[in-house]
Amino acid sequence: MYRKILLASVGAIALSGSAALAADLPSRAPPPVYLPPVPIFTWTGIYVGGQIGYAWTSGNNNFTGFDPFFPGAPFLSTSIGGTPSGVIGGANVGYNYQINQWVLGLEGSVDGTSLKNTAAAFFPDGTTLSAHSTADIQGSIRGKLGVAWDRALIYATGGVAFGGFNTDVSIANTGFLNGGNPFFASGNVSNTRVGWTVGGGIQYAVTNNWSIFAEYRYTNWGSIRENNFGLLPTGAFFNGNRQIHQNQVQAGFDYKFDLFGPFGPIPVVAKY
Repeated sequence: MYRKILLASVGAIALSGSAALAADLPSRAPPPVYLPPVPIFTWTGIYVGGQIGYAWTSGNNNFTGFDPFFPGAPFLSTSIGGTPSGVIGGANVGYNYQINQWVLGLEGSVDGTSLKNTAAAFFPDGTTLSAHSTADIQGSIRGKLGVAWDRALIYATGGVAFGGFNTDVSIANTGFLNGGNPFFASGNVSNTRVGWTVGGGIQYAVTNNWSIFAEYRYTNWGSIRENNFGLLPTGAFFNGNRQIHQNQVQAGFDYKFDLFGPFGPIPVVAKY
């Protein structure tokens, strides 16, 4: 009997000690909620977009000629204001690569335009000359170099430019002042020119894929000759040429494709 009471007491003491130890153990907390990492922005990637703006050209139509029927047969020279202006807009595609804060890129663009201008000049012998100029389509292939501050990018751009230009010219004389020898002649000059373009802009990434930009560019297409006149009387001639310089301002948007997924490559951006 005494032995049973002793064993029961030892068992009770052991159980109470185990319960106390269990009470001292830390409780197991629920696992933390998984939060995916926030994607780090980079300008690296292929992009496509669109742009629209306004363009204006400078460079007069300069004409010289000779009318043998006018008394004294003077050499004629005049300059017609040929400065087409209008809306310009189109699409672009390119690729950027970011190294630290530097962004290197290559971009191609194509634009349709509503640029047009009509001008007229009057010679002393009664000859009237008119020119109607249009620039329907143009494009460019340009390099880009920029400096990025996170989602803001300031860049310079430059490269080769292509443009299509069309001019309809006409010359008329009633014959009243040139000895009674009326004449009319017309011609069309259509040129595709290769020139150079340079400019710059600022761009801001609204999201990791969508960005907006504003840009200015100056383009020089050199000189175009305009001497394709038909039906001039024998001995009469007119020659024309003009320099084509264009200014344009445009705003647009781009969509960048994440070729490496939303988390790479990760640019190293200096902190100041």
